[in-house]
Amino acid sequence: MTELAAQTKNVLKPVNIIFSLNESVGELAESLKIFKKHQVNLLGIESRSSIKVPGYEMMVEVDTSSGNVDGALEELKKESSYFQVIKRDYKDKAGTVPWFPRHIQDLDRFANQILSYGSELDSDHPGFTDPVYRARRTEFADIAFNYKHGTPIPSVVYSAQERGVWKKVYRNLTRLYPTHACYEHNHVFPLLEENCGYSEEDIPQLQKVSDFLKSVTGFQLRPVAGLLSSRDFLAGLAFRVFHSTQYIRHYTRPNYTPEPDVCHELLGHVPLFADPAFAQFSQEIGLASLGASDELIGQLATCYWFTVEFGLCRQNGQLKAYGAGLLSSYGELEWCLSGKPELQSFDPVKTGVQKYPITEQQPLYSVTESFEDAKAKMIDFASSIPRPFGVRYDPYTQTIQLLDSKRQIQKLIGNINTEIRTLCDAFNKF
Repeated sequence: MTELAAQTKNVLKPVNIIFSLNESVGELAESLKIFKKHQVNLLGIESRSSIKVPGYEMMVEVDTSSGNVDGALEELKKESSYFQVIKRDYKDKAGTVPWFPRHIQDLDRFANQILSYGSELDSDHPGFTDPVYRARRTEFADIAFNYKHGTPIPSVVYSAQERGVWKKVYRNLTRLYPTHACYEHNHVFPLLEENCGYSEEDIPQLQKVSDFLKSVTGFQLRPVAGLLSSRDFLAGLAFRVFHSTQYIRHYTRPNYTPEPDVCHELLGHVPLFADPAFAQFSQEIGLASLGASDELIGQLATCYWFTVEFGLCRQNGQLKAYGAGLLSSYGELEWCLSGKPELQSFDPVKTGVQKYPITEQQPLYSVTESFEDAKAKMIDFASSIPRPFGVRYDPYTQTIQLLDSKRQIQKLIGNINTEIRTLCDAFNKF
């Protein structure tokens, strides 16, 4: 059995193939003949002008449940000047890249594949024995499961009890922000109060917050029912999309939640996503995850934990909190700056393998000198990831470009040079 055949044998999940045939005239028709010859069904097909090689490139989604898939792919590979297999079932298959979204609409394909929580709660969850709370969680899960990219996020009418929980959390945290939160968080927070309806009296709507973020850094929110896998969650960041919950923690434990909730998302994450440097840093983690191995996904997720979730930074000689897990937890926000926890400098190579507890206060925090410094370190770390290509986000088409040909990269360099000349001309006018 060939290596390529081994990649697809007994696999029922769809496989994505990106290729460009040697003969450019009638390329699409010729490729369809190959699949028809081997009785292979296609679930989707897209053609576009290639920036890797002269001519066009095709991206097809192959139904692996019928037909001679192995034979079709072998023949297609022989006829192609460029050929790449991308799929979710990639383990122990040399030459196969783990599937990742190429278009922002592709996030629809995994957004409902949550690992835990959602409408189902563990027995130790504060709301496990509360039928009203569980029914409410089902309502929020339905919103997330039915959401599609490009549609408005449905508004939620929060109950008086839910608003009461938000009020307690909001009031306690905002007392600490002036002395404990980083400059960027405190700078953005009044803008959220002015533009998004942040106040202790009501819970802001995700769509309004998302619109504001998109207007300042290009980030946007997407509702999710529970926890995604690290691979899927980080992939969203590559598109500047943050998967956000809408439900709120149980009223009996306003200062504790075993999972992300709307307090964590809106009070912890959102303010920093409105800062350009932090938004870029977050996206770099997401871009680094695309096509990475499971081991590296684990390291990137750990880097995310010690920065975006529980990071500290130095500002004017003082330690300040910027991690969402700190900025949404009154107790941990006090603890992290108490002088008792251990501190270490952020280094993706070392931080990525650091162990940490999930259900208790952190004994160790990672400290960054600045978001720009953290971003530079993440870019350096990403360059060491063994992938047969580089990746770049195109904000105009909201797609991920694979950087895997000299011709393509030369074209991008030309575009960058044009932008640099424009900036230099503008600079020289001052």
